[in-house]
Amino acid sequence: MRETVIDRYGNEIYLTDERWRHIIREHAEMLNYRSHPLKTLRDGKRKQHHLTLDVFVYTKRFNDLKPGMTHVVVIVKFGFKSKGAVGIPNSFVLTAYQKKFFHKP
Repeated sequence: MRETVIDRYGNEIYLTDERWRHIIREHAEMLNYRSHPLKTLRDGKRKQHHLTLDVFVYTKRFNDLKPGMTHVVVIVKFGFKSKGAVGIPNSFVLTAYQKKFFHKP
């Protein structure tokens, strides 16, 4: 299965089951929070990664996370795939996790 959302900047981004399995394997705190990365993409803030220019970091505050956590962080790879002579957007979730921020990210 693949879930697709449009971020607040108009970009289409998808989350696959394969990436979700990776997320819950590497970040077990996300197990019961599948909707949170999608909400983060739709409504959260975004910053370009400082070293990898085609990667963006999305963050959003939630009040129902694991104790001590304040935000969900979603890492997205932006790219294109070929369709004939045209490149079409192909942007997808790499990973997501919970984090505590003491200030606004």
